[in-house]
Amino acid sequence: MALTALDLGLRGAVVGLFLVVCLVLLRSTLARPAASLGAAMCVGGAAYAISTAPFFPMWSFGWNSPVVALAMGSPVIFWLWACAVFAPDFVLRPWHGAAWAVVAGAGLVTYNGWTSWPSLAAPSGRMLALASIGFALLAVAQIPKGWDKAIMTGRGRLLIALSIGISVQIVLSASAGLAAIPFKSISLTAALGLGASALISIWMMVLSPPESQPAVAGAGIGSCRAGRMPDALPRAGLLPSDRAALNRVKHLMATERTYRQEGLTIGLLAARLGVPEYRLRTLINEGLGHRNFNAFLNRYRLDDAKAALADAGQADVPVLTIALDAGFQSLAPFNRAFKADTGLTPTEFRRRAAALHPPRGEAESARSI
Repeated sequence: MALTALDLGLRGAVVGLFLVVCLVLLRSTLARPAASLGAAMCVGGAAYAISTAPFFPMWSFGWNSPVVALAMGSPVIFWLWACAVFAPDFVLRPWHGAAWAVVAGAGLVTYNGWTSWPSLAAPSGRMLALASIGFALLAVAQIPKGWDKAIMTGRGRLLIALSIGISVQIVLSASAGLAAIPFKSISLTAALGLGASALISIWMMVLSPPESQPAVAGAGIGSCRAGRMPDALPRAGLLPSDRAALNRVKHLMATERTYRQEGLTIGLLAARLGVPEYRLRTLINEGLGHRNFNAFLNRYRLDDAKAALADAGQADVPVLTIALDAGFQSLAPFNRAFKADTGLTPTEFRRRAAALHPPRGEAESARSI
């Protein structure tokens, strides 16, 4: 009885921690797919902690079904989150939602269908376990795509550890299901694992200084003027020489708009600043909180493009011209980066900006009607 009480207490704390992380991430949900998927993953983790707790009602469809669906679809959300974190060109697709629905549906049949469809529950359980293991392995497979950049920062290394830890937990839980191990015998262990994941998540996303966040799509469109884009504040503890170098970097990017230079690399920027390349990379990652040099560069380029797209005076300028002026080499990578950053295509962003900030003549006409 004491272990059960401890199990339930741990799960209550885990649910609270996950919800705190979720609320923090919701502030930037529209800005980055990784944030929205991270929030969804926290909701799934909380649902898993609830649905696998002792005394949770199962074996029949009812109010508990949404909780079970959210919990059982978590491996898919975790895989998508890993894609968004480690794959630079990741974009959510409709079939991702279909994959989640299939796995969540299998979880519902497995956990709530024993009384209604007993002949389907057993094979559905095996399919759910195999799918969970598969998505956990797919998530780990994303790490090499961003390994070189992630391993260079403390935050990146923590993301790698968190991804591997969650994958191991999913694989172990699914393997226990395949081996028909009674869940109550590993319930406390599962609660401890969830607690560790929640603590790491809240430390990384709440207490650790965040990466620079892009502007929220549709909010304050056009408020950032090209050449005066927001940057993450330099972290405490930097040497005076590092702060001076960061100030020179900001001057080059914000005032001189060096990000527009064709073929700009971190080596060229380091040479212009007169600092070693490895030092500049560390300053960008640790001092400004950007994931890598391309993310740092694209932050300025995308904000430049947003300002141009939101400018009514440039309504007739082709999107390709705006992309090239901002420093992108072609339209396709610009469209991918813009969609990943805002959730909108450049044309949709321009249309929304025009609706929020119509030309002065049109606005006055609308007020006079």
